Amino acid sequence: MNKVLTVVIPSYNVEQYLRDTLSSFISEEIMSEIEILVVNDGSKDSTPKIAEEYVRQYPQTFRLINKENGGHGSTINRGIEEASGKYFKVVDGDDWVNTEDFAELVRRLESTDADYVVTNYYKVNDRTKEKKLEDFPWFRENPVSTFNEAAHQSEIPMHALVIRTEILQKNRIRLDEHCFYVDNEYITFPVPYVNTVQYFDLCVYMYRLAVATQSVSMQGFQKHLPDHVRVTLRLIDFAVSYEKSGGDKDKAVYLNNQAAIMVGDQAGIYASFPASDKEIRRQFEEFDAAVKEKSRTIYELSDSRSKMLHALRKSGFKRYWFWTALSKLRMRVG
Repeated sequence: MNKVLTVVIPSYNVEQYLRDTLSSFISEEIMSEIEILVVNDGSKDSTPKIAEEYVRQYPQTFRLINKENGGHGSTINRGIEEASGKYFKVVDGDDWVNTEDFAELVRRLESTDADYVVTNYYKVNDRTKEKKLEDFPWFRENPVSTFNEAAHQSEIPMHALVIRTEILQKNRIRLDEHCFYVDNEYITFPVPYVNTVQYFDLCVYMYRLAVATQSVSMQGFQKHLPDHVRVTLRLIDFAVSYEKSGGDKDKAVYLNNQAAIMVGDQAGIYASFPASDKEIRRQFEEFDAAVKEKSRTIYELSDSRSKMLHALRKSGFKRYWFWTALSKLRMRVG
């Protein structure tokens, strides 16, 4: 490991954003301490040409990796294989970093050995440019903690996370390929190997929202419905396997809760379709039965998190139109 931090930039047809993304990493005092891997996932636009501009200008920092299209997970998998940094972070090709705080993060990473490093981030509305701070009050009071302590207090999303590279490489962490929503796998699969967490009160990641084509828009969730189901069921299997292996009890609880959150999200996606769609209703019932069969614990946890899901299960999915309509109303009001 000869770099402090490897940043992987999953990039597919992001010519509109990529210059802003890559320019945000340029801070002269840290350029020799970081590597930026732009993983071009078979783009059809000028994404690789833009990346090459930065490789020519900063060859000690930027590297372009061209590969056939394999989805977001495949770009992260390739990044893990190629990384030479002590730490590892993912920044999507249409997002960027707060340059000043990113540079400070790199300086601080030189003197820490925590398995996870957590920082604040901003959600940025792409239309209005309004920024919303996402911070971690518990971590601010407990900047150094064990993972088990932190797991009872706060969820750690991908945008806040830096992972010690050795954990990813040594334990052969691999995400699903040709699949959306693998961010959830990325923050979950390392958990069995994470013991220490360090928090820095910095705002590093700038997460772009309100792009209609995003996979995390409701249109995106509907379009990529099978992928969300696939990832959700894989996370359930992962949690069940870890618990059966005699893993740490606190981590087992955390993994069960994370899977239950995904189940609740999946229920919300099904409910977003018209109640008259009989095929979606059939898929919803099949999915719910699969969750129950795989893990009664996760099934019950998800039941406690979703009033709609609880009502549907209790009624045997009767009055489906009513409960899904009520769910849509609550989402609009919320």
